[in-house]
Amino acid sequence: MQEQYETVAHEGVHETEVNRSRFLCALAPAATEDEAQDFVRRVRAEHPGANHNCFAYVIGADASVQKASDDGEPGGTAGVPMLQMLMRRDIRYAVAVVTRYFGGVKLGAGGLIRAYGGAVGEALDTLGTVTRRRYRLGTVTVDHALAGRLENDLRSTGRAVREVRYGEAVAIEVGLPETDVDAFRSWLADASAGTATFDLGGETYGTV
Repeated sequence: MQEQYETVAHEGVHETEVNRSRFLCALAPAATEDEAQDFVRRVRAEHPGANHNCFAYVIGADASVQKASDDGEPGGTAGVPMLQMLMRRDIRYAVAVVTRYFGGVKLGAGGLIRAYGGAVGEALDTLGTVTRRRYRLGTVTVDHALAGRLENDLRSTGRAVREVRYGEAVAIEVGLPETDVDAFRSWLADASAGTATFDLGGETYGTV
């Protein structure tokens, strides 16, 4: 698995103008290809009078799904530079739609490539990105008497507490960088005087 990737911080729109043409870049996080395609359809519905609604999206931490569309612009001048910008910035699980309202001045192939790629780059800079890193999931099981203090200790030492479940005992799900697992076991033994157990789970990505 890839150690980390960037994704868009939140859905938003950034507008640029090139030789009187308006370029509106809408960005959104997308967990699946279906989510990305739904976003593309929504943006197109919001701009029925636009000359073009070009898109690009990358799904998967390893960029296993990559799609782009020029939507009527000359081949390779819109969707591809948008996709290249996403890939160059290590953006994953994200979709970009650039809506163009033609301003009367033709930009030429080179101008279009710069405009569409640049619109995505500027939108990423303006709307912001977040880094998601690979980490291991684990479950700490502890008795009720110690659970509250241990949860506070976990949070105060910067560990990512994802979920707390109460039953006969308390199960605290945490996220840890792979390199922190052994040190965490030692810390937990000290913090709980050996009374807490720790079961290591699978891998996922998050802002740990």
